[in-house]
Order: sequence, then C-alpha cells, then structure tokens
Amino acid sequence: MRVSHHRCSLSTTGPCSRASQVADLFPTVSPEIVVREARLEDCWEVADTHCSSFFPDYSFPLQFVLRVDRLLAMLSRLTIPNGCRRTFLVAVIGSTVDQTFYIGSEDFKIGGSDGNLSLNRGNVAGILTLDTVANFLPRKGPLRQRRTGIAYVSNVAVRERFRQKGIGKRLVAKAEAQAVSWGCRSIALHCDSNNPGATKLYKGQGFKSIKIPEGANWPRPKTSPDIKFNFMMKLLNTPNTT
Repeated sequence: MRVSHHRCSLSTTGPCSRASQVADLFPTVSPEIVVREARLEDCWEVADTHCSSFFPDYSFPLQFVLRVDRLLAMLSRLTIPNGCRRTFLVAVIGSTVDQTFYIGSEDFKIGGSDGNLSLNRGNVAGILTLDTVANFLPRKGPLRQRRTGIAYVSNVAVRERFRQKGIGKRLVAKAEAQAVSWGCRSIALHCDSNNPGATKLYKGQGFKSIKIPEGANWPRPKTSPDIKFNFMMKLLNTPNTT
C-alpha cells in the first residue's frame, strides 16, 4: 500500500495515521527481501547494522559513538571526487515500495539517494557500500593516477539473525548490476582471509583472488594490522566484455 505524490504530515490523525493503524492490524505474514539504495530514513539502521556486525562487543557509550561516527561517514558521500560514484545498498526485510508511505517531495535528492522519508516498519537486514573512488585499488602508472572502470565493494554486513538466508548474495548481485549501469568493466573487494564464509560467498559469485606482486605496496582497508586480506576481482558482463 503506497501513498505517493502527496504530502503527509506526522500528526496522529488523518489518512496516514488511520492507514498505519490498519497496517498494524494486518502484519505481513511472509516478509520478503528487497534490495535497494539506502534512503534517509535508513541511515541510523545502516549505521547500527555496520557497528553491530563489525564491532559486536562494544557497549554504551562507545557503541553509540561508533554509530554516530558511521552515520557521519555515510553523509560524507556528498564530497566524493568529481566523476566518481558511491551508493549504499540495503537489504530490507518485511517492507516493499508498495507498503511504504512517503513524506515530502519525490524530486528531493541527497547524495544520489531518494530524499523521501517513510513510515515503513521494515528492518535493514544487510548493507553494502559500492563506489568508484578507488581508494583501495592500486594506482596506475608513475603518476599514481586513480583507476577508472572498476567498482569497489566494502562494508558488506548482514545482521546475525538474518544470516544464511541468501541476503549477502542478493546484495552482491545488486552491486554488480549497479556497477554495470555505471559503465564499470570489473568489480573488486578485499575479503578477510580468516572469514571462510565471506570467501565462499564471493568465490561463489565469480570473484577470483588476485595475487599481489612481491614487494608491491597496494592500499588496503584501514583496520587492525592483524587482519590479512585477499584482494578479489570479477569481470562484469558489460557490452564491452561480451
């Protein structure tokens, strides 16, 4: 059920409120998974999913500080270099476009994301960041130029209670489709070599491990120095590669 092209208030009366009450009486029996670009109302859930997945042992107040920090990092997408792209993908459980009430103008955009706010009750179950900024790709030539035509995947996380449901595969598949739409020839990522589940996921999706040349100082994610990464890539089926 969707109300579009109309402005709805946040008051407790009126059509939006009554429709919400009806929705509460008839909850979704079999919630489906929807993978889409993140919207403004997803930001806190995205930050929470990221921190609960990568920093599960932190407690308050540090856990709150981490979430605020992650939220600010998401908003920094507005300052990406010219010619580059970045998007946040979310896997939402129990919410589709047809079950969403929208507030505000459908033409309002922030950082490439839909600026509408919604009253949906869906849960962000998984997240993925995709960009062409190339911060973690080896530079090209003696001038260390930024590489183009390669999309980079990072911050892939699925909430613990939603794992083993194919959400990671859906996120990666959506990222590949987005990369193709950007005109990228390939897609790359760094995978924790001590995470066999993630390695299996990416290999199952067609990613291949790339051996770093001996002595080369390729960039890598800024995490604990104890974490060892596999650099993985996959060629995309674009019009130029078929």
